[in-house]
Amino acid sequence: MFTILDKYILKRYLITFLGMLMLFVPIGIMANLAEKVGKIIDNEAPLSEVIVFYGNFTLVIGNLLLPIFLFLSIIFFTSKLASNTEIVAVLSSGVSYWRFLRPYLVGATLVAILIFLMGMFIVPHASIGFNEFEYKYFKKGRKVQETSNIFNQLNDNDYLYVSSFDPNRKNGKDFTYERFDQDKKLEWKISAKSIRWVEKDSIYRLTNYVKRKLRGDVEVVQRKRRLDTLFTFKIEDLTPVSYVAETKNLFELNEFIDDQKRKGASNINTYILVKYKRWALPIAAFILTIIAVAVSSVKRRGGMGLNLAFGIGVAFIYIFFDKVFGTLAEQSGFSPLLAVVIPNLIFGAFAVYMLMKAKR
Repeated sequence: MFTILDKYILKRYLITFLGMLMLFVPIGIMANLAEKVGKIIDNEAPLSEVIVFYGNFTLVIGNLLLPIFLFLSIIFFTSKLASNTEIVAVLSSGVSYWRFLRPYLVGATLVAILIFLMGMFIVPHASIGFNEFEYKYFKKGRKVQETSNIFNQLNDNDYLYVSSFDPNRKNGKDFTYERFDQDKKLEWKISAKSIRWVEKDSIYRLTNYVKRKLRGDVEVVQRKRRLDTLFTFKIEDLTPVSYVAETKNLFELNEFIDDQKRKGASNINTYILVKYKRWALPIAAFILTIIAVAVSSVKRRGGMGLNLAFGIGVAFIYIFFDKVFGTLAEQSGFSPLLAVVIPNLIFGAFAVYMLMKAKR
């Protein structure tokens, strides 16, 4: 049951958090716009697309920074409570520190649920438009997909290969499609000088097509200069875009990762890292809440300024650890699970230490 104290702290908690969002999100948009306005004008991006992009930008970037906004907002309003000796009065009345912490944990739970729902279901949809606009107008010429020596396993029996792939024209060079039986013996092999997806007809067009089929010890060869045909795979199966995992919701991402594992994708760690980070962000909300309360609930000579400086320092260190371990997981084969768990373990231990210190 909520007491007057719980309602008072929770109200201040949520109002300050929303105020922090209302303050920093527009600043982030203006800073990004100031940086990118030249490219927007040079590339003649339509105003309607720019407006939609910054709507998606708000969701994508805002969701990543929600725990940090939460952290700073708690330090801000709790420091004010401490400077007004309100916390001393509460604890002197017989309320335990754990009881004082309860409304903060309730608020952290509400924010964690918001982060979970946004990260799993809302932000992935926004990420599609966000990344498409980025690569269309801001990152022209940058590689968004693997384009050379692409090997892909469709299932237990079917394998694809192209020496090069053009994502814009949707065609590949030196195409090979092999099928093996249950004993891993080659049943047939299709090769072509090129493969192209003809969107208007929803077909694949192969040039210099050759199909070799084994019937016992006999090899049957079929050749055609050009063949229009259908395959069960999609042209995107050859090489998904680099940000594909960010655009999938919770259920789609699990299916996609299972599919890529089965295919033996070389960059599987990148996809798994995206999945684990979505689960880690709600946990980070609790860890940062405890650190913020422990730091700001003690009245100090430096007051709110010192607490905010400490909070900003902790936030930067947290982001630094997250980036370092994330890069290790993507580029060096480091475990994606450990890359997500280690920063939270370090800051979780720090949160417990600060909490014990604040209680004393």
